Amino acid sequence: MHKQLICINCPKGCIIDVDYDENTIIDIQGNSCPQGAKYVESEIFHPTRMLTTTVRINNGIHKMLSVQTDKPIPKDMIFHIMEELKKVQLDAPIQINDIIISNILNTGANIIATRSMKRK
Repeated sequence: MHKQLICINCPKGCIIDVDYDENTIIDIQGNSCPQGAKYVESEIFHPTRMLTTTVRINNGIHKMLSVQTDKPIPKDMIFHIMEELKKVQLDAPIQINDIIISNILNTGANIIATRSMKRK
């Protein structure tokens, strides 16, 4: 298989061409440093993302609270986690960095508040 990726490890943004099979990188071209090769391998075989979203909050000065994962999660888990977060309803007050859900769906990542929310 062939894929073209833009490396995000540094501001250069190298355009990297990669040939690979099910579990091996066959050829990488276009990366100007070893970090590009590491990025490509991770992105192809184990892509992860930070998830930033909102959850409902009762009695807060706003109706929604911004939250995020405290570390990257597997990309294929994003929609499953979003389904879980749709069920969440918190009560104010909440402090920034409070853990909202520990180890969400056994990913090892916590959902944390990205802002404080006072009670109205």
